[in-house]
Amino acid sequence: MKRFAVMAVTLLWAGLMTLAVAAPQPSRPLPSSNATTGGQVDFAGFNNLSQDVHAYRANRLVSHAQFEAMAREPGTIILDARSAGAYRMGHIAGAINLSLTDFTAPSLAATIRNPNARILIYCNNNFENNVAPVMMKNVQLALNIQTFINLYGYGYRNVYELGDVVNFNNPQVRWVKG
Repeated sequence: MKRFAVMAVTLLWAGLMTLAVAAPQPSRPLPSSNATTGGQVDFAGFNNLSQDVHAYRANRLVSHAQFEAMAREPGTIILDARSAGAYRMGHIAGAINLSLTDFTAPSLAATIRNPNARILIYCNNNFENNVAPVMMKNVQLALNIQTFINLYGYGYRNVYELGDVVNFNNPQVRWVKG
């Protein structure tokens, strides 16, 4: 039943995103995104990037079995973009941590030395447990979304996202408790 509910929410979300992407653009230009930030924040650019990622990401969602098989292949990185504290409390075995708030071109290059490496991502919302350290986020704000957009925006294109909801107590998940 939980899988059906997750699938229904996912399909509803995908439908709404399709409508949002297909929605007519405003007839007047958006206000300049650098009006108060000196050009260092570009919301319109973020929206364009998000639309690019929307179609790309759809083909990059993998099952837990696929995720685990890919994780065993040489050169694959499991990236945990949750906070360092949450990572220390528990994470998938083999994952490395770089908090999303620390994503910059230099920090990503230092963490992911090969820009063509396969990167697997997951977040709190991939776990049904909903207890620390994987408290669920609002589905529209799930960390996978921002992580995928950021990686793509920084030029990392070999990114795959765990598409399943799993229980970290399942031995197949390979959860490491801190």
